[in-house]
Amino acid sequence: MIRSELVQKLAEDNPDLRHAEIEQIVDTFFDEIIASLVAGGRVELRGFGAFSTRERKARMGRNPRTGESVDVPAKRVPFFKAGKAMRERLNVS
Repeated sequence: MIRSELVQKLAEDNPDLRHAEIEQIVDTFFDEIIASLVAGGRVELRGFGAFSTRERKARMGRNPRTGESVDVPAKRVPFFKAGKAMRERLNVS
């Protein structure tokens, strides 16, 4: 599912809301998750999962085209851990 499909699904489920209002809700939702992660926080949605960040150390990488060694700086990357309810629904036998 992509963002526009999510907006469309919400519009179908909430016919009393205008399309612009739904887009604003979706944008606000994602912006707040991003803001929390930028501030070093964690976002937990019960039954769905948790978003957090992880630190990656600086390392030597390799340019795949030339084979040349390249310095890759340390950075923070987003991390998602699925919640128990989601894992159970995905693995129904």
